[in-house]
Amino acid sequence: QYEETNPLGYYGHLDIPDGEGGLKKVGIQRIHLEEDTGKLMHLPNGGSGVDYNRAGVPLMEIVSGFPPDINTPVEAREYLVRLRQTLLYLGVCDGKMQEGSLRCEPNISVRPADQEKLGTKTELKNLNSFTSVFKGVEFERERQIAELESGGTINQETRGWNEKEERSYLMRIKEHEQDYRYFTDPDLMPMEFTEEYIESLRATIPELPVAKMMRYQTDLGLKPVDADQLARDPDWAAFFESAIDAGGSAREICVWMNGDFQKKLNETGQGASVTGSHAEGRKVSRITPKHLVELTQMIEKGAISGKIGKEVFEDAFSTGEMPSEIVKAKGLTQISDAGAIKDVVKDVLNENPAQVQQYLSGKEGLIGFLVGQVMKKTQGRANPPLVKEALMDLLEEMK
Repeated sequence: QYEETNPLGYYGHLDIPDGEGGLKKVGIQRIHLEEDTGKLMHLPNGGSGVDYNRAGVPLMEIVSGFPPDINTPVEAREYLVRLRQTLLYLGVCDGKMQEGSLRCEPNISVRPADQEKLGTKTELKNLNSFTSVFKGVEFERERQIAELESGGTINQETRGWNEKEERSYLMRIKEHEQDYRYFTDPDLMPMEFTEEYIESLRATIPELPVAKMMRYQTDLGLKPVDADQLARDPDWAAFFESAIDAGGSAREICVWMNGDFQKKLNETGQGASVTGSHAEGRKVSRITPKHLVELTQMIEKGAISGKIGKEVFEDAFSTGEMPSEIVKAKGLTQISDAGAIKDVVKDVLNENPAQVQQYLSGKEGLIGFLVGQVMKKTQGRANPPLVKEALMDLLEEMK
């Protein structure tokens, strides 16, 4: 499938964030079908073995365009991140790079700043992580520049990547395309697809991650970094949107998902899902979108404080109980009665005469200490704005 229009797909592109709030198109020259041949196993004694267990298994090769649109190691990593996300959203790859489900083989070349033509390229084989792609491209760029500046030349060669030493090494030299022994497979039948069939397939494509990320920013008012984090995984994005559909505030749900919830998932190795199963086979958290909606609405209405909210969330994560049930069982409802709060504030002022005098003498930063004492006395249940308001009123009367 090597010739210009024989592959399954050609002349495409992938959008990646340009780092300035916009998008950059990275051309895709072709997508073609190959067969896996084998896997090199590098042995501790320095030798290598070949595992033919996957020989003949079909694989999809995606070749970015030339001249390249990727100009930096950061863009190379970003392209791979977005490509993996797209494949996950389409359901055609599990994206487990550590298991070989997705590999990257960047071709790197450099040129003087005042020249248009790129120099001779080298290829790094079988990189299986975003970090390896970034570091590999960065190393090759610096190696090639140093070689040229010292008067040397760059050979067109295939290089391996030493993960431990973070350096590339020569595997084999290929001077011309003919060295690859390309030839058209006579057993592959030509395939033609009608526009109607292509459009029918296009109609089945879900909203892809970059488009979803941009929508979260424009329609929901989320910051780019938050929108990006929510859109990166299809299960994570589905969880977020399910919470919004259930009446949650986009910004508040975003804060909890990208903060406390993500932290707990990382600590426990669990995943979030609205279907009851996780794409990566991880145990699914007991937290559902309704948990977060109920929790954020209770905080927003002043039924509980943000601090109590964190305590309630911890319990809900462990037990699966709804936040309202936990609050009721533990008596955690926020105290919002102005009279009751004022009585506690009076007690705190009477118990801390030295700090009161310091405040009245001009050390206004002590208001935070006094607020903290009220919150401690009420076990975090007092409404913080009402506490501060009562303190300011009573302190003003004492001047």
